[in-house]
Amino acid sequence: MGKQLDSITPKLEAFIAKQHIFFVGTAMKDGRVNVSPKGMDTFKVINANKAIWLNLTGSGNETATHIQESNRMTIMFCSFEGKPLILRLYGKAKGYHSRDPQFQEYIKYFSETAGARQIFELDIDLVQASCGFAVPFMDYVEERTQLRESSLKKGTEGLKAYWKEKNSISLDGHQTHI
Repeated sequence: MGKQLDSITPKLEAFIAKQHIFFVGTAMKDGRVNVSPKGMDTFKVINANKAIWLNLTGSGNETATHIQESNRMTIMFCSFEGKPLILRLYGKAKGYHSRDPQFQEYIKYFSETAGARQIFELDIDLVQASCGFAVPFMDYVEERTQLRESSLKKGTEGLKAYWKEKNSISLDGHQTHI
């Protein structure tokens, strides 16, 4: 079961800051469970029980749809180098768009990134650290550039059109706020 904590310790926060990838898990009461890999510099710990992550334009928008009905969210980090560790952050999430004051407050934590779609705030009620002995060693090479390049090429109006076309209905047919 691993070690369960009420909050992120300074040691775990340092671990999070070094990771190049994390995974987001959400689900509605019925339908598919969604697990999305996230990268780039899009995750920040605000305090021991609050984190935010910048959601960039993608082919779907399941997370935003799911938290409209059920605000449960799990974030998972895995150590692919050094000491083995799997770290999960469990909590309740809220999503903010550029029209929301909270988005404007939180966007300052991130480098300017084309394609920023939402910021999710996670109020953490459980932190779980487990061994990660079966997670393989992997080498980080570099960030991919395609997402930034595609978003810059589309421009603001092109992104809005893309979101409307590709990100407004979930896999299970539910409307998403974009």
